[in-house]
Amino acid sequence: MKKNSTSLSYSDAGVDVERGEKFVTNITPLASSTTRPGSLGTLGGFGGLFDLKQSGYKDPILVSATDGVGTKLLLAVELNHHETIGIDLVAMCANDIIVQGAEPLWFLDYFATGNLSLEIGQSILNGIVEGCKLAGASLLGGETAEMPNMYSPGHYDLAGFCVGAVERGRLIDSVHVTAGDTILGLASNGVHSNGYSLVHKILEHTDTPLTEKINGDSIGNTLLRPTRIYVKPILDVIKTKNIKGIAHITGGGLTKNVPRILPGNLDASIDLNSWSPEPIFLWLKNNGKIQNSEMLSTFNCGIGLVLIVAKSDSENISNMLSDLGEKVFEIGEVVLGSGEVKYQNSIFP
Repeated sequence: MKKNSTSLSYSDAGVDVERGEKFVTNITPLASSTTRPGSLGTLGGFGGLFDLKQSGYKDPILVSATDGVGTKLLLAVELNHHETIGIDLVAMCANDIIVQGAEPLWFLDYFATGNLSLEIGQSILNGIVEGCKLAGASLLGGETAEMPNMYSPGHYDLAGFCVGAVERGRLIDSVHVTAGDTILGLASNGVHSNGYSLVHKILEHTDTPLTEKINGDSIGNTLLRPTRIYVKPILDVIKTKNIKGIAHITGGGLTKNVPRILPGNLDASIDLNSWSPEPIFLWLKNNGKIQNSEMLSTFNCGIGLVLIVAKSDSENISNMLSDLGEKVFEIGEVVLGSGEVKYQNSIFP
């Protein structure tokens, strides 16, 4: 074994502790800007503190979700555009919370990189803070891990963890979904944060530059549009109206996610002519020569959130969501079946 006569330090191993501490110092005011009723303590402790009683809950059920951004991160790195990827991170977790009627209360992030860049880290955290504000969640803390040799230069990974609460009697659990209910779809902001491994494969096979234009913007910018956060409009609606079921359309598309809120004896009959997907989806289909069924089971295809409501409430709920800035489509109805999605017509030419 080779003997070492030189004194080694953590910095010799590629980890700059002082830079990490400076990063925490820089982001503390940002995290403080997300404070909400119930938030306790400050960033930098060993754990985040939250007081449910201060938030006004009487008999709460806690709902938690964790997720990441996946290979969409590779686009952010390639384009050196990191400002919105943090919004995606919060959205993927907060939208999963709202499907059960829960209000997101706090959020924690995990940011891992080979060598910490204060500039890139700051951009990412700016997005996380913006996402927390859009979701109404407090950023209570997180972890920044500098791991030399684990990640290629300039690359990083992100994960998030969100906790929300809902009063026991207001939990949305789909048990009241019945045949004849209406299915509403809320428009997505593009591809959101799922299916990017296939997106990268299409870009690679077609040798398409990210600067190529589509519908007036570059493909790169179009693919980096942040995932929509639907929390506040849905919370506003459920204060006065009953929503029977909500599905966040993520990996698996409409085909795999809608059945998660269907009783086993019912189907979702969805009319694919009831909305028009954004041009990026047709571009992906044509350039990847993707079958319609594959598109619908991989991408959201223009619908980011699905609601199941009583037919008698459909118009009022649609109008409320429209007034709150959402694009809402009546995309189908619940029918007798076996817990599947059945499509009518064709979504693409």
